[in-house]
Amino acid sequence: MSTSPDHRVVVVTGASAGIGRASAQQFAERGDTVALLARGEAGLEAARADVERLGGRAGVYPVDMSDWQAVDKAAAQIEEELGEIDVWVNVAFTSVFARFVDIEPDEFERVTRVTYLGFVNGTRAALRRMLPRDRGTIVQVGSALAYRGIPLQSAYCGSKHATQGFHEALRTELMHDGSRVRVTMVQMPAVNTPQFTWVLSRLPNKAQPVPPIYQPEVAGRAVTYAADHPGRREYWVGGSTAATLAANAIAPGILDRYLARTGFDSQQTPDPRPADQAANLWEPADGADGHDYGAHGVFDDQSTSRSLQLWASQHHGLLAAGAAAVLAGVAATARAAVHARS
Repeated sequence: MSTSPDHRVVVVTGASAGIGRASAQQFAERGDTVALLARGEAGLEAARADVERLGGRAGVYPVDMSDWQAVDKAAAQIEEELGEIDVWVNVAFTSVFARFVDIEPDEFERVTRVTYLGFVNGTRAALRRMLPRDRGTIVQVGSALAYRGIPLQSAYCGSKHATQGFHEALRTELMHDGSRVRVTMVQMPAVNTPQFTWVLSRLPNKAQPVPPIYQPEVAGRAVTYAADHPGRREYWVGGSTAATLAANAIAPGILDRYLARTGFDSQQTPDPRPADQAANLWEPADGADGHDYGAHGVFDDQSTSRSLQLWASQHHGLLAAGAAAVLAGVAATARAAVHARS
């Protein structure tokens, strides 16, 4: 059962599609007021319709998260129109699918400004309002790639690694100050979002997430849970996330060699990439064609709507108690066997 207060004001960046869109829907189902931030107005208006259909109240704020002043102005407008911000969720990103040597310097910088500094800008805007009130929650949507770099995604991996370090530094500062503002991070697996059809790509074939693939609703549930339970430093979503992080901690060199062998083919479908594929690096994809891309990508038939790892991540106490009970039972059985033989 949720422990969250009713009718919170929740900001979701990157709300026009993918994980941001799915998270906004999850908050709306709980009756929250959702401020929707993104660049693409077609997706934002569709997200507003989703929120209102699901019983929430919505506000739309077109903004480029790399622009600090625009982000802070949007935050001020949200508080004026919707009320004090209770939860801020950073999701917005962009990327380039290509070898590092095939990414132009301005493209790499653009990915970093949106995907890393966009989180910094959103966090700063939230803290400027939450710290004086000594309350509020910030959720950073991360990735297994915040710990483990993979080929063809150097700009994205670098940004997610930076976000991880930023999150840890900020969290310890807030703990030192005794602040009741909470920050947490949700590490995501491969998710079926529209990014694979609109991220700038120089791959010969169409880009795809590395299986197993999860539906964005799984990610949305993780985000809302983290917003309700921000005491944990991070949550892991998907068995693939847990396996990747464990393997990287234990044998990173072996994982390097494995990814060098498999990482190029596993991120591409057999189908050639269309020459006119949309690219949202500099402009929103839905701004060019007015198309609402929604929460889901094109991999519905390969995606799952459940994550046992997410459940486990949310129930550490229960699992620890169960493990302790099993160990106690084993110890009792062993003692009984010893006594029976003596």
